[in-house]
Amino acid sequence: MKHHVIVEHIISKAGRAHIQLTVEQLIEKALINKEGAITDSGALAADTGEFTGRSPKDKFVVYDDNTKDFVWWGDVNNKIESSKFDNLLYKVIKHLEGKELFIRQSYACADPAYRLNIEVVTETAYQNVFANNLFLRPTAAELETQNPEWLILAAPSFHAIPAEDGTRQHNFTMIDFTKKIILIGGSGYTGEIKKGIFTVLNYVLPHEKGVVSMHCSANIGSKNDTAIFFGLSGTGKTTLSADPSRKLIGDDEHGWANNSVFNFEGGCYAKCVDLSEEKEPQIWNAIKPGALVENVRFYDGTNTVNFNDISVTENTRVAYQIDFIDNIAVPSVGNAPENIFFLTADAFGVLPPISKLTPAQAMYHFISGYTAKVAGTEAGVTEPQATFSACFGKAFLPLHPAKYAEMLGEKLKENPNIRVWLVNTGWSGGAYGVGSRMKLSYTRSMITAALEDSLQNVEFNIHPVFGIAMPVSCPNVPAELLNPRNTWADASEYDRKANHLAELFNNNFKQYADGCSEEILSAAPKAQATA
Repeated sequence: MKHHVIVEHIISKAGRAHIQLTVEQLIEKALINKEGAITDSGALAADTGEFTGRSPKDKFVVYDDNTKDFVWWGDVNNKIESSKFDNLLYKVIKHLEGKELFIRQSYACADPAYRLNIEVVTETAYQNVFANNLFLRPTAAELETQNPEWLILAAPSFHAIPAEDGTRQHNFTMIDFTKKIILIGGSGYTGEIKKGIFTVLNYVLPHEKGVVSMHCSANIGSKNDTAIFFGLSGTGKTTLSADPSRKLIGDDEHGWANNSVFNFEGGCYAKCVDLSEEKEPQIWNAIKPGALVENVRFYDGTNTVNFNDISVTENTRVAYQIDFIDNIAVPSVGNAPENIFFLTADAFGVLPPISKLTPAQAMYHFISGYTAKVAGTEAGVTEPQATFSACFGKAFLPLHPAKYAEMLGEKLKENPNIRVWLVNTGWSGGAYGVGSRMKLSYTRSMITAALEDSLQNVEFNIHPVFGIAMPVSCPNVPAELLNPRNTWADASEYDRKANHLAELFNNNFKQYADGCSEEILSAAPKAQATA
C-alpha cells in the first residue's frame, strides 16, 4: 500500500485530523487535551508516559530480501518478519480510527542533494511539536509539491500482543526499509521518532548514497573550516562544539558527502538534568515559546521548572528549533571537515589530553567509541567503568560498524590534510579519586590550537601502549600535562593502568574483529611488559 493511500485512509477514518498545524496551534491543542502545561518561560512541558527513554531491545528491522545480507543483525537490530510488520501496520491503522490525529510533513538532511521527505502521523499534539522542532521545516511552496518518501506512524496508546505480534513486550519501534515506514507503538517517548529517522539515514546514506553518516556535532569557523566532534554523554561534545567564535552546523546528527558536512535535523534535543543558565546558556535561553520540555517537574505552587528534580527520570529533555539559539550556520551545511575530534572522558587517567591519530588509529578508535564513567556507588566498586559504543552511536547502526569506519578511512586517505585528534576531557595525574579532571580552559586551548594549526610544527612523542602521537607543547597549556605518565606520582602504576585500559579496548574490539580489515586491527593498543 502506497504512503499517500495509507495517510488518506487514516485521515478519512480519523475522528478529526489536523494537518500541518503551527506550533502555536499544536500547543493550544496539547493544553486542551491535557497533555501538558506552559512553563514560566513559555515552553510546553509534557510527560511522555510509561517510557521516558528509548527502548533499544524493542527496536525491530524487517528482515527481507533488501535487508537480509546488509543489516548488522544481532542485539542492535532485531529481526521481524515482513508478515508480522504488515499485521501490526494494519492493527495500528485500525487503532487510529476515530481518534484525533496530528499530521505533518517535514524533511531530513540540510543538503538538498540528500533531502529525505518525511510524513509524521501522531496521536498527540506534543509529539507533533517535537516533529516540527527536530526535523527540517518545508516552506509553504515546498509543501505544495513535496512527495514524502518515508512515513512515521506513532501510536503510544496502541499495545502489541507479544505472542501474536512477534514483539518482546507491548511497545515497539519497527523499521521497514522496503515499505519505507517507521511504526511506533506503546511508547510516547519522542526520541523514538528522532532516532528512527537517524537509523534510516544510517542505512540509506552509506549503503545507497556513499555518504558517511555520523553521530556528532559540527561547527564552522570564519575561514569556512569545518570541525566535527564525536563523543558519548559526559565527554563535553555539546559544550566544546558551542564555540562563540564558530557557527554551529548542528549538535547531534550529520552526513559527510564529497564536499559537504550537513545537519540531518532542524533542531536540538538537549538533556536538561541540572540545567542552569551559567552552565548551558544556549540551552537555557532556548526554553521559550515553541520549545517542548519533557518529563520535568515544577517547583511547588509554580510553573517554574526544577531541573534538579529527576523524580520522573534523569533523562529530562528539551526539543527546540535550531534557530532558537544564536550563532548558527544558515543553512546547516559546511565544507568537508579539516579537523575531527574524538572526545573521551577517561576516568582511568591514562589517555593524553590531546593526541593525533593516523587513519588506521582513527578507524580503530571510531569503532571503539570509548569513554569511562567514574566509579559507581555500589560497595566494592572502586574502578572507573569503561564504556564503548561503536561509532559513538552503536544503538543506531543498521550496518556493521566496520562499514562506517572504512568509509571514514577512505575520506581520510582522499584528504590527507584532515587531522584527527583524540581529546581526553577526563582525568590527569591518576584515575578518578586520585587525579583531577582536566580543566575546561586547557581543553579549549588544545582544541583551539588544533583548529588554528598551532600544533602543525610541534614535536610529537609516541605513546608506548596506544601508539598515538602526543605533542610536547601546546599554547596556553602546561607542557607537563601533555604526557599523562609524567603527571602520575607513581609512573609504574600509570604503566599498569595503561596496560589495563589497553586490555579493555582489545576485549571490547573482539566482537567487531571479523568484519574489520588488517589495517584497522593493526591500530589496536599493545600492552607493554612492566617491571
